Amino acid sequence: MKRVLALTVLLLIAAAGASLAQGLPTLTVGIGEANSPGEVSTALQILVLLTVLSVAPAILLMTTAFTRIVVVLSFVRQAMGTQQMPPNQVIIGLSLFLTFFIMAPVFSQVNETALKPYLDGKLPQQQALEKAIDPMRAFMFRQTDEKDLTLLVALTSEEQPDKIEDVPTMTLIPAFMLSELKRAFQIGFLIYVPFLVIDMVVASVLMAMGMMMLPPPIISLPFKLLLFVLVDGWGLVVGSLVQSFN
Repeated sequence: MKRVLALTVLLLIAAAGASLAQGLPTLTVGIGEANSPGEVSTALQILVLLTVLSVAPAILLMTTAFTRIVVVLSFVRQAMGTQQMPPNQVIIGLSLFLTFFIMAPVFSQVNETALKPYLDGKLPQQQALEKAIDPMRAFMFRQTDEKDLTLLVALTSEEQPDKIEDVPTMTLIPAFMLSELKRAFQIGFLIYVPFLVIDMVVASVLMAMGMMMLPPPIISLPFKLLLFVLVDGWGLVVGSLVQSFN
């Protein structure tokens, strides 16, 4: 997992920094009879690499700020009661761009300390992968609660690490994801409160007027949209999300 995560980060930064002026490479795929064990080994390595690349986006998203952002934005949509507005494509797209914005310092550090020296031939592959994973681990450690990390470490059968550098990446990633989900739900609760107050006020007014057959969400939706626009809701939510990673 540690090598996969590092390789994924390197591939992402290399693809983002590639120049179109260099032209597109050609790729030839064929099936033939192997004449030596080395050819079989190479074919298996290519197969493993393609398998890793197929799951690389999911691995990268789960080790960045994407989880917290997409969950909070989904809570905003549900709290307002706008059904599918904004649509899923908009929420996921905004979450991706905010993720790149938040993770830009980490990716820049990976690019400077691992990718560029590796492409220049100054670092071997193994050392480049180790330097690439260090900034990602540092980011996850900053956002991981001590309780979640202690829980995951206690569930393993290995010895308790003496320092954070000894914590395995396979233990750090699920602890980081648990912390992200917990913070996202905490923010979602705070987002729900004002909209819940509006729903309760509208329901009480309708009941006092004897209009119990009229669904309250139909009346409260315009008021919730008006409140969200007046307080610049999207700006507040996005600003709070970005600041929560500092």
